[in-house]
Amino acid sequence: MGVTSFTQEFTCPIAPSRMFKALILESNQLIPKLLPKFIKSVEVIQGDGGAGSIEQVNFTEASHFKYVQHRLDELDKENFVCKYTMIEGDALGDKLESIAYEVKFEAASDGGCICKMISKYNTIGDFEIKEEEIKAGKDSAIGIYKVVEAYLLENPQVYA
Repeated sequence: MGVTSFTQEFTCPIAPSRMFKALILESNQLIPKLLPKFIKSVEVIQGDGGAGSIEQVNFTEASHFKYVQHRLDELDKENFVCKYTMIEGDALGDKLESIAYEVKFEAASDGGCICKMISKYNTIGDFEIKEEEIKAGKDSAIGIYKVVEAYLLENPQVYA
């Protein structure tokens, strides 16, 4: 098994606490509402929503995938950090064992935040994944963040 890491970072005009609450703590309710064409539901299938819990994201027919399952590895509400691992689902294909993610929202000087994401792709056998092979996944993640950002800008009272 090999491990390949990718890092991405972008700035956002929303405070870290609001982004963390929307994208991490309330994502199972908010994301299906904001992206109903692609995400049918997000449900906790094991645990209480804290560390060790497993969530399943169910996609609509418009997606290339049916579902994925994430295990929540760490949730630091005070520092706005979440670590989770994709452990099951057709998005892993036959070349990936899992994908571990670390998401951190840091305060920016303008009142917004800096969103930092690290993805670690755990491959099966000696398969080596290249950045261009995961571009669609990275673009999708940024797209979700931008949809949530727009929603929070339009609704300043939400998660205030």
